[in-house]
Amino acid sequence: MIIIGAGLGGLSTGCYARMNGYRTRIFEMHEVPGGCCTAWDRGDFTLDCCVSWLLGSGPGNEMHQIWLELGALQGKRMRHFDVFNIVRGRDGRAVRFYSDPDRLEAHLVELSPGDARLIRQFCDGLRAFRKCLAVYPFLKPVGLMGRLERWRMLASFVPYVNVIRKSITTLMTDYSARFRDPLLREAFNFILYEKHPNFPVLPFYFQLASHANLSAGVPEGGSMGLSRSIEQRYLRLGGEVSYNSRVEEILVEDDRATGVRLSDGSEVRADIVVSACDGHTTLMRFLKGRYLDETYRRLYTSTIEQPGMVFPGYVTLFLGLRRPFPDGDPCTTHLLSDAEAAELTGISHPSINVQFRSRHYPELSPAGTTVVYATYFCDIAPWRALSDGPEQASRVRGGTELHTLPVRRGKAYYTAKHRVRDALLRILEQRHPGIGDAIAVRDVSSPLTQVRYTGNYDGTVLGWQPFVEGGETLEEQIKKHGPGLPGLENFYLSGVWATTGGLIRAAAAGRHVMQFICRDDGRTFTADIDRTAPLPTHVVDRVAAPGPAAGAAAGRLRSPHRQEA
Repeated sequence: MIIIGAGLGGLSTGCYARMNGYRTRIFEMHEVPGGCCTAWDRGDFTLDCCVSWLLGSGPGNEMHQIWLELGALQGKRMRHFDVFNIVRGRDGRAVRFYSDPDRLEAHLVELSPGDARLIRQFCDGLRAFRKCLAVYPFLKPVGLMGRLERWRMLASFVPYVNVIRKSITTLMTDYSARFRDPLLREAFNFILYEKHPNFPVLPFYFQLASHANLSAGVPEGGSMGLSRSIEQRYLRLGGEVSYNSRVEEILVEDDRATGVRLSDGSEVRADIVVSACDGHTTLMRFLKGRYLDETYRRLYTSTIEQPGMVFPGYVTLFLGLRRPFPDGDPCTTHLLSDAEAAELTGISHPSINVQFRSRHYPELSPAGTTVVYATYFCDIAPWRALSDGPEQASRVRGGTELHTLPVRRGKAYYTAKHRVRDALLRILEQRHPGIGDAIAVRDVSSPLTQVRYTGNYDGTVLGWQPFVEGGETLEEQIKKHGPGLPGLENFYLSGVWATTGGLIRAAAAGRHVMQFICRDDGRTFTADIDRTAPLPTHVVDRVAAPGPAAGAAAGRLRSPHRQEA
């Protein structure tokens, strides 16, 4: 089996393939594993650009079993916060989205007593979802479930049918508009850091409930540590990875995938080819647009070009600071004025998310320092208009062909990056005085940076959006026909382009595609938990609660309190 891409989807596919006796080789154009789940070093600082929360990081759900089968969490400490996100309005008022429904209800009612009834309704739904997570299926794709299995799955949801029905049929934009308090009306849209105008209430419940259940924390070692752990699990199982190896074409003979052609012209043959890289690249370039039925053709030629069908990319500013900033919260979404937003090229809505990343990963920077991670959702088009260089270019260095090295993009592009950097610094300085004088390291990336490293369509980090035509159509296609293409044998899709969602979806896609492959080969699928290291442990960091409601404890909580779990 050949697997294209060593992101989490490709590594997961490789692990489950080896567990089921398939000889495997992963081809990855980058020098390191992980794809979007990555980090890089700048001096003494490791800049982690991915995991702000990891669904399934704690037990009590099927997501957790997948991570343990992949060896992703073993031997690590999972860090959790009692506040999922803080949304700070333009007037300085703040909404603290505790994931615990009791604390959340008390806090929100204190902010807006007139909204008490709607607040209780929301928190009651969150209480129900905390129980619902235990029955949510991740281990087996619905398309492979027999009739009895489907009935059992549906029966397990019966106690939660009302909250699921209401939360999946109500957009959060509509739900939040019911609040009397103007800050709550806006803040609820930003619970998940950014505004997702097409999201119903359900994913907000899902994330907060997972967080409350200590199953949406962050893993020690960060994003690259997570990717390396799964890579090592794959290698221990006997898999092979070829880095700096860029696939240019999937070879097809007699309507069967037979291997790949690499950028150096060499060809590698295999019985099965799985693509776990960018979906548009796979279908439209590697396969030259062949083997697309009407649904896939519409998805990848017209639907994908419509606004909101795929997740947008990010602009990111990293700062490595020489001193600690104890007042910096783990995660805050700042709502911006129109004047502030106007300075940020391509911004999708007037807000930025700011994380004091050293609270998540203190092990990734020297003691007594701070890492700040500031991001905003961004349209790639303005950045493309400013760039006059290639989006990717391969070069030989030290006798090795490399495919993700920096490329020259022209003066206008770099001027825009500097302008965005300076604008974000002004915003941060206003909210955290002294940041500018403490900078030791700074790094800015745009959606074109994401394209250079991963080849992802328009710089997206998550592929198809759920709850809209693109994601819904794909899910139905996979459910009905599996992760293959009509008329092409021995070929499968994996990773985020074979599903919708984040890291756990990419990891689960690897498990699911191998279940389809085993079915097609007449094999019984098997998987086992990695026993080479102990199970993860958990620690809860309390986020300081400022203001009169916090009482005298507020001052003491400026340093995080830790509770072993």
